[in-house]
Amino acid sequence: MSKSPLATEPSLSNEKQADFETPEKDPSYSKSDVESTTGTDTTAVLRNERDLVTHIISVHDDPSLNPWTFRSFFIGIGLSAFGGVLAEIYYFKPQTVAVSTMFLAIISYVLGIAMEAFIPTWGWFRYLNPGPFNKKENAFIVIMASAAANSALGTEVLAVQRLFYNITPNGAASIFLLFSSQLLGFGIGGLMRPILLYPSKMLYPGVLPLVSMFDAFYQEGSTRQSEGNKKRLRLFYVAFFAIFIWEIFPEWMFPLLTGFSVFCLANPRSTDFTRVFGGSNGNEGLGLLSICFDWQYISGGVNPFAIPLRAQVSNFIGYILCMVVFVAVYYNNIWQSKNFPFLSQELFYENGTVYDQLLILNDKLEVDPTLVAEQGLPFYAGTWITYLLTSNIGMAATFTHLLLWNRNDLRGAWSWASKGSLKRMWTEFNWRLWEADGKREVSPDDDIDPHYREMLKYPDAPNSWYGAVLASAFVTAMVIIYKTDSTLPWWGFIIACLLATLSILFFGSLYAMTGLALIIQPFIQMIGGFLHPGKPMANMYFVLFGYNSVTQAQLLLRDLKISQYTKLAPRAAFTAQIIGTLFGSILNYIMMNSIIDNQREILLSVEGTNIWSGQQPQQYNSQSIAWGGLPHELFAHGKRYQWVAWGYVLGLFVPIPFWLIHRYFPKLRADYLYTPVIAYYIGWLCVGINSSITSYFAIAWLSQWYLRTRYPRWFAKYNYILGAALDGGTQVMVFILSFAVQGAAGTSHLFPQWWGANQNGNYDRCAVAN
Repeated sequence: MSKSPLATEPSLSNEKQADFETPEKDPSYSKSDVESTTGTDTTAVLRNERDLVTHIISVHDDPSLNPWTFRSFFIGIGLSAFGGVLAEIYYFKPQTVAVSTMFLAIISYVLGIAMEAFIPTWGWFRYLNPGPFNKKENAFIVIMASAAANSALGTEVLAVQRLFYNITPNGAASIFLLFSSQLLGFGIGGLMRPILLYPSKMLYPGVLPLVSMFDAFYQEGSTRQSEGNKKRLRLFYVAFFAIFIWEIFPEWMFPLLTGFSVFCLANPRSTDFTRVFGGSNGNEGLGLLSICFDWQYISGGVNPFAIPLRAQVSNFIGYILCMVVFVAVYYNNIWQSKNFPFLSQELFYENGTVYDQLLILNDKLEVDPTLVAEQGLPFYAGTWITYLLTSNIGMAATFTHLLLWNRNDLRGAWSWASKGSLKRMWTEFNWRLWEADGKREVSPDDDIDPHYREMLKYPDAPNSWYGAVLASAFVTAMVIIYKTDSTLPWWGFIIACLLATLSILFFGSLYAMTGLALIIQPFIQMIGGFLHPGKPMANMYFVLFGYNSVTQAQLLLRDLKISQYTKLAPRAAFTAQIIGTLFGSILNYIMMNSIIDNQREILLSVEGTNIWSGQQPQQYNSQSIAWGGLPHELFAHGKRYQWVAWGYVLGLFVPIPFWLIHRYFPKLRADYLYTPVIAYYIGWLCVGINSSITSYFAIAWLSQWYLRTRYPRWFAKYNYILGAALDGGTQVMVFILSFAVQGAAGTSHLFPQWWGANQNGNYDRCAVAN
């Protein structure tokens, strides 16, 4: 689980006072911020999504630019390999870190310019270097690499089977499981392009900085603009290599820099201090007032240079409440919390020892009630139950919040459901792939997105292509669930697919409009648990197809929006996504096996180290046992953890007081608070390395408040470039150190013991809590 349980991208979540509608009321607003990437300053207020995407990013297209070059495939496949391997390494880190799309864009730009400069252009070399490296090549590479640079959820299922069930599925079956689970969401999401991609309202705000950067790199015209680009690149190079060298210290030589806690240094014997102030190791403590100098963890969930101020306010409130609630739950012994570790994702016996799940499963890997009676029901750490409860509250609060603040947005997003629209979609669908020409006809008078209108000159990737991907993934998955003895029946798989389809429609539209990617995994697990009680393995596969398909559809549509904004031909984008997804899945599988082979004992431990952690497969496994095996015994009404399920009901009422306050007392600016974000972040510190949070907020506020309001021109030119460079240099060094000294493919070589590298305990020198 990422340290950011939901995406904190720019939000348009206020119907009457949206961020872009009346920005002069935003305390972080500066009119100098509203600058077109074409170099033209403007003082106009951007009132809606159409204004935003036509002023901030260029609508211009040059049809002569060719993305189908040797450079595109060579760099794209190379960065796909890098991203796929790095994403799987990060999956087994104590804090899940995303591979930065911005970094992939910049490093591909640098490599493309280098190939343009050093490869000759005469003779046969012209096929390797056809001319200047262009924006569409860059977009093609980024889309391919970003499709690969995700840890496939299917590897989580396979890792759990290896670690906790002592089952190693067949290699070929495992690969096809990854292929089918990754492409199922692609097929469903691709068929929904007219709903979730083409309209201006489907903004995908998280990609705007990336596309703005592309416009800056490939500006046409004056020497002033070219000089500006040189300055941006100079800053990138300096920051990239500086952080590249620096990361050797906190990552290997001087790991105390991961979490420098004055309180633990003052009292290194107090376990209470460890729980509150510690945080340099996985599942150690809350990291209150610890200072982190490791950019890998500061920028782990989302780059602090990219988070808008509004999201930071709600995030910060949730963070403060999280510390208060966690401490209250533990020290008041709620849910018998003191019997278990302060932070953990494992299942436990009542005496605090780790629960042996194999002792309650029969030979069919199903829960046996007789064996459960002998072993007793498992327990969770109180902080993990708090996370489950608050995440459910946040998910339910999202529905109410959007119905109160975004009624018109939701109504517009579902206009496709009219009888005429559905009939037109059906008549235009063609299952005969060889006859699909991808032609799209739109009247010049139609009020359509200007970027989409520019795309009409290119043949579309027809629905039949996405239909073929969906059908292939569906059939393959249906075979695999039986070949791998998943215990998930065929009808359960179909329900998972239908649930994924409905979730993509609703949550996909919310993600497209607001940039908010909800973690709906607990909800899918609850449905799967009550459909297949006593079958934890079936629950894992149900979640794989019901939840992973939603995230994959969102990634597909996000990347297709990059294609639309950069005017990359749809068929080129489709090709890049398929290659990147399949290639990345293979690399994910190889790296998963290598890390488990070499770090198995650490992955099975409760705390892990500050290098490796099994917290991701641990929580996935414990959730499958609890929800999949024992939902009625643990979460039903009257049972020990009943409030986790009741959270869905409570969350529906959370936004109402804030809405009423804003309606009757608008000067209090209750609309500035995003209640689902606050609720989600109350469970934020349940896992991972928490020493980075103070540094995270300090840098985020420096960027989005101080620089944005005091130095808006510097912010517009350099803020995102600097964030991307820091991500890039860090991730390259982490990649190198993972193989060189941290044991990703063999034996780890820890730095020798000294005061700054406490290899026999917590790196911040807090007491080790038993």
